[in-house]
Amino acid sequence: MDNSVEQLKMTFDMLPDWEERYRFIIDLGRKLEPLTDEERSEATRVRGCMSQVWLVADEADDDKLHFRGDSDAHIVRGLIGVLLMIYTDKTPQEIADTDVNQIFTDLNLDQHISMNRRNGLYSMVERIQLSAQQHLAG
Repeated sequence: MDNSVEQLKMTFDMLPDWEERYRFIIDLGRKLEPLTDEERSEATRVRGCMSQVWLVADEADDDKLHFRGDSDAHIVRGLIGVLLMIYTDKTPQEIADTDVNQIFTDLNLDQHISMNRRNGLYSMVERIQLSAQQHLAG
């Protein structure tokens, strides 16, 4: 398991309750790299989310994918931050090999977000995995 996922798990374990974890998640959202107005387009919009969500994949020189995202909802921006800790700056193969369901279970995240947010979260995961698959296919 990589350091960012371990760091995420350790942080969640150190926080005493879900109110504190929500604050941490929202704080992650405040630290997201900004998207340009042009990047907030239909092409980058994630369908399946109740709120507006945009994800952009940039390819780095070392064949790693760097993701950036934004949303019009604070908690969703934070969930994007969680996903970026899991997925960004990884190779397409590392992304494909990531067991995000296990990570969400370890974080107990699926038990503490609404069904609509969970559906949106998995829509974002699908978008990230699709980007990785497209890069693997060349």
